[in-house]
Amino acid sequence: MKHTEHHAIDQRRRALLKGASAAALAAGAPAMAAENAAVNPWTRAERIAAKFAKPLSFPARDFVITAHGARPCPMAEAKPLAGAHGTPAATQLVPAPGSPDSHPAIRAAIAAASQAGGGRVLIPAGDWYCKGPIVLRSNVNVHLAAGARVHFSANPADYARHGEFDCGPNGKLVLSRWQGNDCLNYSPMVYARNQNNIAITGEDWTSILNGQGNVPFEDGGADGWWNWAWRNKPAGATARQGVVNEANPASLSALAPQLTPAELALIKGSHADWRSDEKYLPALSEARVPAEQRVFGAGHYLRPCMIEFVGCTDVLMQGYQVVNTPFWQHHPVNCRNVHIKKVRMESMGPNSDGFDPESCDTILVDGCLFNTGDDCIAIKAGKNTDVQYGPTRDMVIQNSIMNTGHGAITLGSEMAAGIEHVYAQNLDVRNMHWATDPLGTAIRMKTNMNRGGFLRHFYVRQVTLANGVRTKPGFYTPIPGGVIAPKTVATSGGAIITIDCDYTPAFDSVRTRPPEVSDIHISDVRVANVQTEDGAYSCYQAFVLLGPVAHSYNGPAGVPLLPLANVTITRCDFGTPRAAEPWFVHNARNVTLSGVTIAGKRYDTRL
Repeated sequence: MKHTEHHAIDQRRRALLKGASAAALAAGAPAMAAENAAVNPWTRAERIAAKFAKPLSFPARDFVITAHGARPCPMAEAKPLAGAHGTPAATQLVPAPGSPDSHPAIRAAIAAASQAGGGRVLIPAGDWYCKGPIVLRSNVNVHLAAGARVHFSANPADYARHGEFDCGPNGKLVLSRWQGNDCLNYSPMVYARNQNNIAITGEDWTSILNGQGNVPFEDGGADGWWNWAWRNKPAGATARQGVVNEANPASLSALAPQLTPAELALIKGSHADWRSDEKYLPALSEARVPAEQRVFGAGHYLRPCMIEFVGCTDVLMQGYQVVNTPFWQHHPVNCRNVHIKKVRMESMGPNSDGFDPESCDTILVDGCLFNTGDDCIAIKAGKNTDVQYGPTRDMVIQNSIMNTGHGAITLGSEMAAGIEHVYAQNLDVRNMHWATDPLGTAIRMKTNMNRGGFLRHFYVRQVTLANGVRTKPGFYTPIPGGVIAPKTVATSGGAIITIDCDYTPAFDSVRTRPPEVSDIHISDVRVANVQTEDGAYSCYQAFVLLGPVAHSYNGPAGVPLLPLANVTITRCDFGTPRAAEPWFVHNARNVTLSGVTIAGKRYDTRL
């Protein structure tokens, strides 16, 4: 879709929504009148968005990568890996073997721009092979011209040779954050740390950053970035992030001598795979091992994000398309004033979240399009003991299209430092693959007794779902022995709204930090049915509100377990759920439905 078409759709939708709001006011709708009274939470959203009205400024000088020796690369056909969404295409174009490497030229152009006091690094039209990360510096905008396609090498070693931390056989690594935990790891394909006034931009959606996460590594074997995620090893693949890695020590006692045997046993838990990379890293956080001693990289299997900025201020991502990312697509961490605008995200691989701001302050998502193998947007704030960057707060999401994914707007699950003041409006959640690979849920909050944190002041309005969400449940798996039976609650897919305060509890051995979730207000959500093999449905259930589950807690006695509190759902039509019960509620108080329609029946009640 061209930007002009996208803009036209946005303009028509806003006009319709504005007209609908005016009609409701004219009819004297009391809920709408209350929302527009003296205390209107959406005025905060307006103030957040207004901070981005003035664009970032860069010196008006170009540094063209061809002037520093870059040459386009020829392309050849390759067979891609299977992704998270079905059978891959028969072939895909990749840089031909022996292609010239543009990484030194891109790096030199950025250095020259930085030395001159800033400017624009221009990547012209054509195919460019890049054997290493693009590392942004202050006051530099890396810009892809129309028709410019950067293909990052499918070789993990290229992202373990340029970092500032020399970790010997593990490579030269960067300080990164992987699923909420700090570590030294492979560099993301586009990276910056402690920089100000930076941008990665494109002319339009023909300006492409390709992570090549979906093709075999260049060593000729069967492994690739996406294969590292699978728990069932693909034929010919050598290792994955979720199985025991013998490179990880068999005991934490040497790294954390201050811990008692009981504390070490709690961290290790009963998981046979606790030494897998994906579980060993959070164990290091629980043991309070410093980040500089959490060394991964070569010999390990934690895939890097595509674009990650750490500790940066005034960040712009605009006008390009990103495809086939190894892991999360965009991941700003501990950043301030983050703007992502008119970016198209196309990656159907495992954990291919579109945009995951973590412990950031003041964020605007505007006019983006999401086709993702996981959550379209997933807001984060650290995990285990890694809470030093604080909460994510003051975020606006608007005028965007969500085509597919696990959740359209997700808060969590890594949110130990808290999330507050998030506003989402004017969203077109299309669920375009509803017949074969449906969207799991539209509005989702997820935490548990390990991730803890607070989640409060979340506002959503004016969301359309033309094709509902998945109509068959993805069931919650509780810790055995509790009051909630298995296969009774659809927390992992099937509800339009899901608030899950006991997300995958068995994954985490330490469950000592109860979450606090409150003040969630959702209005004007319109959901249409789709015709399934046995009837017309929009979802499995309209909403699931699973407050903290006391049985999952394994910490000291006396810690308060607060219920989910203060939820309003107003002027919503959820279509026709498949389940006999239209909703599920556990450990919640002050849940109010006003003008809510489910299967043609109106509800005005407090649950």
